[in-house]
Amino acid sequence: MGSMFRSEEVALVQLLLPTAAAYTCVSQLGELGLVEFRDLNASVSAFQRRFVVDVRRCEELEKTFTFLQEEVQRAGLTLPPPEGTLPAPPPRELLRIQEETDRLAQELRNVRGNQQALRAQLHQLQLHSAVLSQSHGPPMAAAHTEGPSSERTPLLPDAQEPHADLKVNFVAGAVEPYKAAALERLLWRACRGFLIASFRETEGQLEDPVTGEPASWMTFVISYWGPCNTTKFVLTPALLGGFLKPHLPISFHCHVFPYLEQEEARHAVLQQLQQQSEELQEVLGEAERFLSQVLGRVQQLLPPGQVQIRKMKAVYLALNQCSVSTTHKCLIAEVWCATRDLPTLQQALQDGSSEAGVSAVAHRIPSRDMPPTLIRTNRFTASFQGIVDAYGVGRYREVNPAPYTIITFPFLFAVMFGDVGHGLLMFLFALAMVLTENRPAVKAAQNEIWQTFFGGRYLLLLMGLFSIYTGFIYNECFSRAPTIFPSGWSVAAMANQSGWSDKYLSQHPMLTLNPNITGVFLGPYPFGIDPIWSLATNHLSFLNSFKMKMSVILGVTHMAFGVFLSIFNHMHFGQAHRLLLETLPELIFLLGLFGYLVFLIV
Repeated sequence: MGSMFRSEEVALVQLLLPTAAAYTCVSQLGELGLVEFRDLNASVSAFQRRFVVDVRRCEELEKTFTFLQEEVQRAGLTLPPPEGTLPAPPPRELLRIQEETDRLAQELRNVRGNQQALRAQLHQLQLHSAVLSQSHGPPMAAAHTEGPSSERTPLLPDAQEPHADLKVNFVAGAVEPYKAAALERLLWRACRGFLIASFRETEGQLEDPVTGEPASWMTFVISYWGPCNTTKFVLTPALLGGFLKPHLPISFHCHVFPYLEQEEARHAVLQQLQQQSEELQEVLGEAERFLSQVLGRVQQLLPPGQVQIRKMKAVYLALNQCSVSTTHKCLIAEVWCATRDLPTLQQALQDGSSEAGVSAVAHRIPSRDMPPTLIRTNRFTASFQGIVDAYGVGRYREVNPAPYTIITFPFLFAVMFGDVGHGLLMFLFALAMVLTENRPAVKAAQNEIWQTFFGGRYLLLLMGLFSIYTGFIYNECFSRAPTIFPSGWSVAAMANQSGWSDKYLSQHPMLTLNPNITGVFLGPYPFGIDPIWSLATNHLSFLNSFKMKMSVILGVTHMAFGVFLSIFNHMHFGQAHRLLLETLPELIFLLGLFGYLVFLIV
């Protein structure tokens, strides 16, 4: 039997790879995908192997690639798919790739850092402008005096002596809206009532320098009086986000700005702030353009670099599974390879070692270990083979049930999903994926659900096709019974010969057609269920009984077919005793119980 119906013959091959050509030889084998390496250093720790330093360098590069990819995605850009087949780069190219990648990563970090600092500075200027542009108009008079209460009780004790020299001062700033009420209440109590605060929300939202999202702010102007040193001592910790007292852990993280009393001075400062904001925005624009240039270089370097470094890492991981000869001049590897691929393996070793001026040697060695199961698939059979492997991979040289699953799985699905309309929609959807499967945009799609559908496009195609077939058998299209052929039953003949009158029909809402009356039953429906069954009161009972009995027959047939396939395995491995001790009892049990059930149904 061919490799499609039974796993291929696999041989254990020992490779003698010269040290100078080991990397290129393994790289050639990896591009062809012919072999599976055995780990000859299973007792050696992963940190003590020969090429662990090279593996770590590749992993560090992968971390840098991850950072660059996150920066590209953060900018809302996409990475183009790599063009063509990219082989693993020579070891001497690793240093060049690492230097170029580190340089791009450092440039991105510097640009992002400068951009963050400029945005924070611009945010401060915008907040200061918003504070000065708001017309709070704080009163200059003293605040009214209130008696002690739960919210107005001073936190600081009264001064021992009255303050003779009172001077009105102003503090302005911005705070997040949900902290404004708590800040006002705290300052009132802390300042013993010598304070008037005016809070107003900004007209527009400002971009947060950290998250980049728009946020609302509340500007405030506070007028206070009293001894300057005492009052400033009270105001400063609260406004700067510190702690007023050890038992009062409130942090408001306010932005505090100087507030001039003269209107002309504030207007001049506001104009200066607006000019500085415009200059900063120009600098930010230059930084954005430079960032776009750096990201453009990243988009060119990253896709091929990721593929090459991933292949290089795989080569070094394979070399770590090789043992070193006693002379330390070559590496010894053991691989599983299909027997029909041995000439290709020899040619690949010659091509890989020709540049180094030495030759690699490959020869078969006997082994008592069970070889791995090798079943070749293509884009059509891969999805069906995946269904079989999901239940378990067969042993070496066992019969492969995947070719039979190509028919049985879609058909058994269609028995459950039989509908012409729904099957046609599924068929057209799968057909569209099949017709566009070679387009780069379709292959490069990263959506996980789409990748699942695209990988099983041929499976969906057959499922839809078989659903159309069983839908015609059930005579259902979007749960309706279409009339494709004339019905095999005649209601008119029954009414004429039975003498049904209008009075009789009104008194008997349910009528029965008698096939023994001439002209009532004209013959079986050409294909599928007669559409007249959709008018019967026992329509669902009849269809459910039909589908259930058909499902039992098909299921028992499917199980019996699986048991018969095991006969080929026993004959191939020369285990005739299992035919009597395993297969025969299974058939007797299956056919004695379920086979008798099928006999009763038929």
